[in-house]
Parts: sequence; structure tokens; C-alpha cells
Amino acid sequence: MKRNSIGETGLTLSELGFGAAPVGNLFSEVSDEVAAGAIAQAWRSGVRYFDTAPHYGLGLSERRLGEALAAHDRDEFVLSTKVGRLLRHNPRPGGSDLATGGFAVTDDLTRVLDYSGDGVKRSIGESLERLDLDRVDIVYVHDPDDHVDQVIDETFPALIELRDQGVVSAIGAGMNFWQPLLQFVQRCDIDVVMLAGRWTLLDRSGLPLLDACAQRSVSVVSAAPFNSGILSHAKPQRDDHYNYERVPSELFERATALAAICENYGTTLPYAAIQFPLRHAAVGSVVAGMRTEAQARTDAEWMSAELPEELWDELERFDGAGRS
Repeated sequence: MKRNSIGETGLTLSELGFGAAPVGNLFSEVSDEVAAGAIAQAWRSGVRYFDTAPHYGLGLSERRLGEALAAHDRDEFVLSTKVGRLLRHNPRPGGSDLATGGFAVTDDLTRVLDYSGDGVKRSIGESLERLDLDRVDIVYVHDPDDHVDQVIDETFPALIELRDQGVVSAIGAGMNFWQPLLQFVQRCDIDVVMLAGRWTLLDRSGLPLLDACAQRSVSVVSAAPFNSGILSHAKPQRDDHYNYERVPSELFERATALAAICENYGTTLPYAAIQFPLRHAAVGSVVAGMRTEAQARTDAEWMSAELPEELWDELERFDGAGRS
């Protein structure tokens, strides 16, 4: 699988990245065997970039990913995790994290927001213990929606120090909103941003961020290419999800129009959806959540297919209102 450089870090990411939230039991439980099978199939398909976070399954995703990747040469893959949430003993567990965090795991632990410099160092150290690996390559600040100033003043200086020391190779932030990421790109010395759901066939609102990244040699990892479901089927379904909620009628109609364009060129919507983010020069990898071996195999098949340039021309002219 093709790999792309990340800024000036020396890292290269496979164009398809493994999003490890599902193997942290996102929304529903998955067994250790099924999770390991998904990671193994992604590797066989050429995936060499793996993304996780303490938040995913209260550490379960990191532990499972570390166990699976231990079988491979550490220099053969790139691993990213995130900071901003420390895992601490939960004094009032209710039995499940589903209602609070969205993961089907016991809630013996709880998340404590901490974007301080000391919190960053503790978080990375604890992630390395759960992963049982010698290093992480990329560290993202995780969803600092209401902490932008603190991240600029405290979090990134701490991460820059760790990067200068060689503890990590690249730093950045991962969010669902492009506007704060643009502030980080403009004001901070970062290497990469992860933008979830805002640079897809259906939602291209993140374009100003991508253009700014291209100008500043900051790479973009585009996550959630299917907008949590609506773009993952050949024909969008009424009960599909968009950003983890029911699909509004207007967006359902737009997704249906995109599917019809793909069908006219002899392909289906998921093939175009997973490849679309890479059409922008700033994007180095597309991270898709993978729960099972079948999902990992299918995502790699969709990513590797050759699509006609005429299809891309029409999709890129599509104005988001059902016209092209």
C-alpha cells in the first residue's frame, strides 16, 4: 500500500490507517479474538498506520493494539495515540461505560481531562505501559474543544519539548471541528492534524484547514470517511447514521445523489468515499474504524480500487445540494 510522508518528520503513513476505537468496544462488545483478527487482516492488507487513544474503551483499545502489533518489527509501522484524558480509578462505577463514554466496557476507570504539561507526560507514559511498546510515533491532543488557549499555552509546548528530546516524532491535534485546528496550524509548531468527518464526500467544510495545512507543510489525517455510516453502503439507508446520529433528510438526499453518480460510473459509494480525502494534497492518510477481519479486508479493497478520473471530476464538481 502506498505510503505518504508526514510533514518533515521522516514518518510515512499508509494511505489507509486502522482506526482502533471499534476494537475498544465502541458501542458494542467485540471479543479479543475478533479484535486481533481485524488488526491482523489490516496488516495483511498493507496497513501500517494504527491510531488509538486512552479514551477508546478506557484503555482497552491501546492494550489490544499493543498486543497485536508486538508480533511485528517496531520500525515497520507507525502508531499514534492521544493526550488530554487521563484514566483514573472511578469512585462511583455503574457497571458500564456505554452511557458515559460510548464503550461497552466496565467503568472501573474514569476519564479526567488534563491538558497540562505534566498531564501530557503522564498520559504518554501510561499509554506506553498499556501498549507495551517502546515508543509512540505521533501524539495528538484529543478533542480540546473548550481548551484551545490552554493547549496553545501549555500542551503544545510540552509536546514540542518531547519531540525535541526524541520521545515522539510528530505532534498535532485531533478533532471533529476544523476551526480550532486551523488556529493550532497558524499559531503552533505542529506536524499533523487529524480531522474527523469534515473532509468527506458529504461534508467538505474543512477545506480552509486543508488549504492552510498545504501552505505550511502540515499533514492531514482524514478520519471518519463514511461520516459514521451513511457513506458506507452502495445505497444509503434511512436508518444509517451521520456523525453518530440519525441522518437528516437533506443529507440523506445528498448521499443518495452521490451514490447515483458513482453507480453511473460502474462503482459504488464506499469506494469513492474512502478514497476522496486523498484527493487533496495535504492529506497523507485516511483512518477508518475497523471492528472485524471482514471490515479490514473490505476497507483495503475499497481503498485500492482504480476509479475513473471522469468520476472524480463529477464528484468534485458536486456542490453538496444534489447538483453537479
